[in-house]
Parts: sequence; structure tokens; C-alpha cells
Amino acid sequence: MKPNLEPILNNLSKAQAGLLRVADSVSEESWKTSSGNGAWSAAELVAHLMAVERTVITAADRIVQKTPKQIPWSKRFHLPMALVEARLIKRKSPIPIDPQLIREKEEMLAELRAVRERSLAFIAETQTRDLSAYRWPHPFLGSLNTYEWFQMIASHEVRHTKQMKEIAASLPNCVASLQK
Repeated sequence: MKPNLEPILNNLSKAQAGLLRVADSVSEESWKTSSGNGAWSAAELVAHLMAVERTVITAADRIVQKTPKQIPWSKRFHLPMALVEARLIKRKSPIPIDPQLIREKEEMLAELRAVRERSLAFIAETQTRDLSAYRWPHPFLGSLNTYEWFQMIASHEVRHTKQMKEIAASLPNCVASLQK
């Protein structure tokens, strides 16, 4: 059965557009500035998003090369993506920030777009296959199938767009239009 990828593709597009809109409100001078207390800078947040998306696509690419494992229904449970987007519970990322990913604003945003292009290419390359039988565990949500992982990428970006708004609001050089 050919999957309906349109909702996932729309969510990925909307999520990245929203993040990029908010990232535009952070000045180049403040890009690598943290508000302190262990909070991320805008650069660190974007580095995290790139690392997570690359990790997901690398895992998907590796896993779909094999025969899918039969997972009992009872082990397919996962928390809803709305929980990811809500950002009610703040979690510490299991993926550490790679300092080599921290660069100037425009370079990082271009790389973020390139990472998304790779994800979209993977989706296009596999669109004729049903990848719903391929599952692997998320560290907080539970067992997700390939399509749920794509949705998680979008929900994760929505979550961190809220965090980017907090970062921008804490910086002295943020664009006034963010306050709307």
C-alpha cells in the first residue's frame, strides 16, 4: 500500500518555515549568545536540530535496507507527537551538541536547509515502498515507525521553534516584530 506522505511533507515544510522565520529575528551578533544557566544559543539549537534530523535519516536509511522485524502490537506504543510540540516537559537531549557544527548564522541556516533536503530526498526515494513496518525506539516517546519518525522531525522542529522564540526574546538585538 502506497503511503500518503502529503501530511508529513506539509508538516515538515511548515515546521521549518516557522523556525526560519523566528531564526531571522536573531541577529548575527547574537547568534552564538546564550542567556546563561545552561540555556542554548540559537546556534546550538540549530546544531541540535541538524544532528537529530541527520541521526533519524541515517538510521532510516540503514534500517530500511533490511527485512523489517516483527514487533508485537503491545511494543508499538508511543507517546503522542503533540507532547513533543507542546514543550510542557523539558528534556535534556541524549545527543550532545557537536561544537564543530557551531558556525555563523547564514552558514548554519543553509546547512539546516540542506539537511532537510536530504530528508525530503529520502522520502522521495522511498515513496513507492511502505515503510510502516520498520520501527526503532525513540529515547523518550517509545517505538516509532519510519513515518512517525518523519513526523517527529517536524514536531521536534515545532518544539524548538518555541525555544528559539524564548532565545530571541532574551537577546538585546532581537527584531521588534517577534513581540507580536
